[in-house]
Amino acid sequence: MAFWGMGIVAAPILGPTLGGWITDSYSWRWVFYINVPVGILSLSLIYLFIYDPPYIRRGSLRVDVWGLSMLALGMGALQIMLDKGQEKDWFGSDLIRVLAATALVFLTAFVIRELTVEDPIVHFRLLQFRTFATGIGLVTVLGFVLYGSLVLLSLFMQTLLGWTAATAGIWSSPRGIGTALCMPLVGYLLGKGWDERRMLAFGFGTAGLAFFGYSHMALQSGTWDIFWYQITQGVGMAFLFVPLTTLTMGPIPQEETGYATSLYGVMRNIGSSMGISFVTTWVTRRSQFHQTILSSHVTASNLTSRQGLEHITNLIQQSGVDCVAA
Repeated sequence: MAFWGMGIVAAPILGPTLGGWITDSYSWRWVFYINVPVGILSLSLIYLFIYDPPYIRRGSLRVDVWGLSMLALGMGALQIMLDKGQEKDWFGSDLIRVLAATALVFLTAFVIRELTVEDPIVHFRLLQFRTFATGIGLVTVLGFVLYGSLVLLSLFMQTLLGWTAATAGIWSSPRGIGTALCMPLVGYLLGKGWDERRMLAFGFGTAGLAFFGYSHMALQSGTWDIFWYQITQGVGMAFLFVPLTTLTMGPIPQEETGYATSLYGVMRNIGSSMGISFVTTWVTRRSQFHQTILSSHVTASNLTSRQGLEHITNLIQQSGVDCVAA
């Protein structure tokens, strides 16, 4: 599992750096176009090298077309709602209300159908395993916090510190370095029989310390502040990814592993989408709030405002501008 986790580690190291370089050198659109050759390569590798383990016996494959359609419509509506919510003022928009209703109706119908149909495409009954259900909840929260913080940190570096996309990408990679350094240690400790629950507690605690550090960053924060916080967060993530996956999948029968991992991955993605939407909405609305508070004090009757205006006017005049224009 630790060796498998090393593949996940490459993403936070290479992704932001490569994405920033592509954005600065070409266009942000190429961050999406590049998925075409990568997707073709992945399909080729799957066809050549991936095979079913012997405990999976495949007979005639029956696809639940109705369930698949409900899932596609419900998840599509949910993702668009989360992506466009802030832009459209959330439930003040007819579009968002329609999307929310569509997601609720079709996803509810999908769950009901999958619990009653003979050959479901998602085995919700796996949630009867308490450890698996708890792991699903934790990975959803982890996706929410992790990806929400990634977006917030990128906004901070590019919008407030004025860094380019490539520079922000480079200084987003230490998180992956911290994970890569600790992942072999995690595998070694798991092999020695360490309690995964204690490792999870350590991972959440260490990552929490990093977030506490993020909360104290300001415009005076330098690259090394960001570096050490991200290294700390990466160490915490190393103690989260593998133990959480191992614990979550532990009670699942081998023949049900494919269904369990798909549900695990979907919930992580839903958590990340919700985290990104929450952060972007919160930043926008709190910015509006603080702007309102600040602007309410910039009045002709405010002594500080008048002194500041006179100071700026004098500076402009000293640069050669006439008093009226200044």
